[in-house]
Amino acid sequence: MKILALEPYYGGSHRAFIDGWKTSSRHDWTVIGLPAHKWKWRMRHAAVTMTDEVNALAAQGVKWDVLFCSDMLNLTEFRGLADSRAAEIPAVAYFHENQLTYPVREEAERDLHFGFTNFTTALAARQVWFNSAFHRDSFLEALDGLLGRMPDHQMLDKVKSIRSKSQVRPQGINPIPLRGERQAGPPKLLWVARWEHDKNPELFFAALQQLVDRNIDFRVNVLGQSFGACPEIFSSARSRLGSRIEHWGFLESREAYERVLGEADLVVSTANHEFFGVGIVEAVAAGAYPLLPNRLAYPEIFLPDKIEGAAGFFYDGSLDSLVGCLVSAIEKVNKGRLWGGDPYRAARAMDDYTWPRLAPVLDRALEDIAVR
Repeated sequence: MKILALEPYYGGSHRAFIDGWKTSSRHDWTVIGLPAHKWKWRMRHAAVTMTDEVNALAAQGVKWDVLFCSDMLNLTEFRGLADSRAAEIPAVAYFHENQLTYPVREEAERDLHFGFTNFTTALAARQVWFNSAFHRDSFLEALDGLLGRMPDHQMLDKVKSIRSKSQVRPQGINPIPLRGERQAGPPKLLWVARWEHDKNPELFFAALQQLVDRNIDFRVNVLGQSFGACPEIFSSARSRLGSRIEHWGFLESREAYERVLGEADLVVSTANHEFFGVGIVEAVAAGAYPLLPNRLAYPEIFLPDKIEGAAGFFYDGSLDSLVGCLVSAIEKVNKGRLWGGDPYRAARAMDDYTWPRLAPVLDRALEDIAVR
C-alpha cells in the first residue's frame, strides 16, 4: 500500500513519529515535510506550499492509497487545492497537539483561528487519531465550548461526528537498551522535558531544593530544549545545585541521550500539560522509576492494572507529595529495594510503544481505512 504523508512541522516528535513508523512499516511512503520552524506560519501556508509538490508527483503518475497528515496541516485547504488523485483519497489526521488546549501563558494570547483549523481538519479526515484519550477528550470538550459561544450555526453535532471517528493511537519510540546492573553512587534523578512553563519546572526545582536542605545526597541530569524565553528558574537552579548536576541541557547525540536515560534511577515529571510524554516513556523503557502527577495522560499510559506496583508512580501534584515520594524512592534506591526485585517490570510494559510492535498495528489501521 502507498502512503502520502504530509508534515508541515517536520521536526521533534512530529518527525520522530513519521520516521519511526516508516522505518518499521511494511508500506511504501512518500513523505513531504517542511522544516520545524515558525509553527504559525507553517499552519497558514503548508497546504498551499505542499500542494505544488503533491500535484507534480500526481502528474508523473504517482498514486497513493491513504493520506496521513498531522494537526499542523489545514486539510480542507489542501483538499480544495490538490489534484483529485491526491485530494480524494481517504485521510487520517494525527493530533500530536491541538491549538485549543495547548498551553499559553495568558488565555488572551490564544489565536482561535488555529483551533478552528484543527476543527475543520478533523471534519475533513476519514479518521482522527489522538496520541492519548486525555488529549482526545480535552480537545473535544474545548471544541464544544468554543462552538457553543458562537452567535449562531454552532455546529455542535460536528463535535459528535469527530468523536465518532476518533481513535487513540499512541506515539511510538525507538527501542532503548535496558540499563545493566546499577553502578554504586548517589541516586540519579532525571528531568526530560521542554524548558517551558507548562512543564512546571518551579515545582521540580523546589522539590530538589528540599532534598538539598535535608542533606539528602543525589545527582541530577536536566535534559530538554528551550524555545524562546526560558523560565528563569533554570538559571537560578543551576547555580544552587552546583556539583549535584551531571548534565545540563539538550543532548545532540542519540547515543549520549540513551546513555543518560540508562543511568537514571528516577525520572520526574511535574507537568501541567502533557498529551503523551515521549521522554518519560523512553526513560522508563530504559529502566528509570517514574514519579508522575496523577493527571493528564500519565494514568492511561502507566496503568496500575498493566504494571505491578504502578500506583506508587503517582503523587498528587503538590510539593509535599512529590518530596515525600522522592525521599521514599531515594531511600529505596540506596537500599536496593526500589523495584522490589524486578527492575524491568515497567520497562517491559513500554515495549508496546516501540516501533517494531506499534508499526504493524498502525499499518493494519491504515489498511482498514483504504479498503472501506
